[in-house]
Amino acid sequence: MSRTIRTLALEEVETLVDWAAAEGWNPGLGDAAAFHAADPDGFIGAFVDGEMVAGISAVAYGDDFGFIGLYICRPDRRGEGHGKAVWDAGTARLGSRTIGLDGVVEQQANYRSMGFAPVYRTIRFVGAPNVSAGTDSDIRAIGPDLIADLLGYDVRFFPAPRRSFLEHWLRPPHMALAIVRDGAIEGYGVARRCRDGCKIGPLFADSPGAASRLFAALANASGPGSIHLDVPETSGDFAARLSSAGLQPGFETARMYKGKAPELTQSGVFAITTLELG
Repeated sequence: MSRTIRTLALEEVETLVDWAAAEGWNPGLGDAAAFHAADPDGFIGAFVDGEMVAGISAVAYGDDFGFIGLYICRPDRRGEGHGKAVWDAGTARLGSRTIGLDGVVEQQANYRSMGFAPVYRTIRFVGAPNVSAGTDSDIRAIGPDLIADLLGYDVRFFPAPRRSFLEHWLRPPHMALAIVRDGAIEGYGVARRCRDGCKIGPLFADSPGAASRLFAALANASGPGSIHLDVPETSGDFAARLSSAGLQPGFETARMYKGKAPELTQSGVFAITTLELG
């Protein structure tokens, strides 16, 4: 067996995202292009006889932070060392950066053994929400005039600037809304179509009340069907509001870091952006 490890092209990232869908992760319909925009060299695959057998994302956000995700080996090629090969290549690419990941329960002990420490649990909430369809005059669509301020707001809640990613993530057909009052952003969120329903992420806000207003606006903009959010356990009051709106808690992951954990305004993180890129 001759194995090749190399960077993935966009169409191969699309294949990796399809594998994530087969695993039940419910990625967005256009995720591959947005993910690739974040770091075109940050996706690595193992190939045998020209066929991809495993992949991983190892996205570098500047010189100090990186994120591991989309770590998948094709089911028919498991047990052959391909997963470890892409893992080693991905972590080597990120080097001395602090590395984050969202680990499923079954793998958390394995990640701990490799130096990753858990910081908080994240719970997937899913359901068809019962929310008011009223208008909110402070909520507006995010356009070019808001981008500069929004980038400054986002870095309060995410460990590094991510302009390339957000410039793609905020575009239609994604639904991107912000609360703006007296010229200042008080929260923002993005909803996108997924294999099943819509997913909201990120959802960052100054308060649980602001997060709830954005959630209602995004849920209404998404139309009928299920809504999915990955909610940190640090947002207990907001989680209770989601339960009252008819969403149910599902599977959980743990946000884990190798290296110094970033200093963030964690109280304002009501839904993470993605399990794949942080």
